[in-house]
Amino acid sequence: MKKSLLALACFASFCHTAVHAQTADFDPRTWKKEVHGKATQVLVLGSPHLSAYGDRLSRAHLSGLLDRLAQYKPDIITIEALSGEQCEFVRVNAVTHPDVYKDYCWDPTPAQKAIGLGLQEALVEIQTTLQAWSQQPAMTPSAAQRRRLVAVFLAANDRASALVQWLRLDANDRKAADGIVDTMLKFLNRETPKYNENYEVAAVLAARLGLERVYATDDHTADDITDKAGPKFGDALQDMWSKINIPEKKEALALEAKLNSSEDVLNLYRYFNDPVKLRAFIGADFGGGIKHATPELYGRQYVAWWETRNLRMVANIRSAFGNQPGAKVLTVVGSSHKPYFDAYLEMMHEVQLVDAAKLLK
Repeated sequence: MKKSLLALACFASFCHTAVHAQTADFDPRTWKKEVHGKATQVLVLGSPHLSAYGDRLSRAHLSGLLDRLAQYKPDIITIEALSGEQCEFVRVNAVTHPDVYKDYCWDPTPAQKAIGLGLQEALVEIQTTLQAWSQQPAMTPSAAQRRRLVAVFLAANDRASALVQWLRLDANDRKAADGIVDTMLKFLNRETPKYNENYEVAAVLAARLGLERVYATDDHTADDITDKAGPKFGDALQDMWSKINIPEKKEALALEAKLNSSEDVLNLYRYFNDPVKLRAFIGADFGGGIKHATPELYGRQYVAWWETRNLRMVANIRSAFGNQPGAKVLTVVGSSHKPYFDAYLEMMHEVQLVDAAKLLK
């Protein structure tokens, strides 16, 4: 029935002309004032990758940043990490997505064996558990229930959310029980040598605010673009990057060399969320990519990968708050993503961007 009606409506060239007339000036942002109820607020926090700083960074010096973010009081926090589902996808499809699983995923097999759940079963238990808890807001989950959820999140290959539940336990309840294996204690007790903003910022903040989880929204399926670019692609990128010489790069290095206090770390985050500084970096990197001259147009292939990855990541973020219209969302992501995230998210009907620079000021 629908097809026949569409055929009538599209008699001759009328359909093409009508659709073109309707969509030529379409802008999703014009509907923002028509949204019923309060807007969904999204704050994109551009972060340096803390793993790069090693012993120069102290966990205690993140306190000032965490205090600022806590003032925002997000309902949902998303992170730059692959979900358990995408990890399983790239593992099964390793021929077309080589190295992604090895580079960005953990092996959840020991955690799955410990509780006798596969990935899908773990995801279902997470959903049903959190739904049951949300329907009984006066109920306080027991230590055993939280430990069980830690184990299930680990089986679902969602380490950051497992850490949220672990941090919500009283210190004397943090032990290998209810499906948690001894080998995971080093990670859960944050004894690993490298810091990571997914854990030290997002998970710690989520636990502090009483949230039950974070959402992994990274995507590396676009890596097939760079995989197919050709053997000289890497050399072309190195040539392009070697020509980047902007004062902002030296400024960033100076800030990264001084991480001796909470204020130093705040200053670093202020820098990486400054729109002017970010535009300079983006202009030199991806702006340089679209102008880089090789017969194969490697620079443009590099930009195609970056744009595709960002679009898919933003789609994952949109999905994360899809069932909570009007929520306050915090997205923690590498700073080079932030300008793209802001641009793409701002196009969405119900989204109101929150100024990260203003919050950190």
